[in-house]
Amino acid sequence: MKILILGAGGTGGYFGGRLHEGGADVTFLVREKRAQQIAQNGLQIESPKGNVTLQVKTVLAANVQAQYDVVILSCKAYDLDSSIAAIRPAMHATACVIPLLNGISHIETLDAAFGKARVMGGTCQIAATLTRDGVVKSMIDVHGINWGAREPSQQATADALGVAFSKTIVDWKVSDNTMLDMWEKVAFLSTLAGMTCLMRASVGEILATVDGRALIKRHLDSCVAVAAKSGFPPRPAVLERYEKAMNSAGSPLTASMLRDLESGGRVEAEHVVGFMLDKARELGVDDTMLSVAYTHLKAYENRRAGNRLSA
Repeated sequence: MKILILGAGGTGGYFGGRLHEGGADVTFLVREKRAQQIAQNGLQIESPKGNVTLQVKTVLAANVQAQYDVVILSCKAYDLDSSIAAIRPAMHATACVIPLLNGISHIETLDAAFGKARVMGGTCQIAATLTRDGVVKSMIDVHGINWGAREPSQQATADALGVAFSKTIVDWKVSDNTMLDMWEKVAFLSTLAGMTCLMRASVGEILATVDGRALIKRHLDSCVAVAAKSGFPPRPAVLERYEKAMNSAGSPLTASMLRDLESGGRVEAEHVVGFMLDKARELGVDDTMLSVAYTHLKAYENRRAGNRLSA
């Protein structure tokens, strides 16, 4: 199996690096600066699961060829259009793309670009970033990934990728209900991102306020209701895990979106919180917390666009 990874940053660099470490045939589609960095220093990973420096293959967009079985797409939602253009030369008749983006709405966009038979579902659980020195740094002891077929014709490829991941230290799963996995994640992420960005605080700091616990519950209840009314009610064990995470006193947990916001960067307001807000209104679900969180994020984007962020 030949695997193309879009990018060698926190997510793509980590999972692609672990696949390479396990012996898989992996190539990273990167920009010239990143290609030079990897050529000089290797792909460096620092993680509680173990540090490693790897000599990996890279390719520039101008040189991509249709020779891959799987393309793993790890990008921010606001870079989706340019990412589709970058991987298009790799998407031959039987190649499948596995997106690891946050949210759900990118599936429709990818289906339109490549056809549903070429687009699997996928999610990952990792807190990783690319340092200024080009090191892929995983910050917590979690590195999970799952993907699954949306069409029967994709199953053999999904299983073959499982064989590749079975030789790594990564926590992985070939899902038998990948869209449910994705809906469960977006319900949680919309709550975590919405609340921690709105309050500019961790879960523990929010819970330490008088009304914090009730506001988090109202937000999570709305997101769970949206998922359920969309035909994907979260499984009890998953819901229990998310409720525990959002009710853990003293928890330092925040969304990566808050880190992006606090650094003055772009945020996935539309793809994560805006998507759930639109669905809540369409389905008649309480949209109060989603509306406030989304308005906060859009106001931030307006200030950023006008160069009015605080120093």
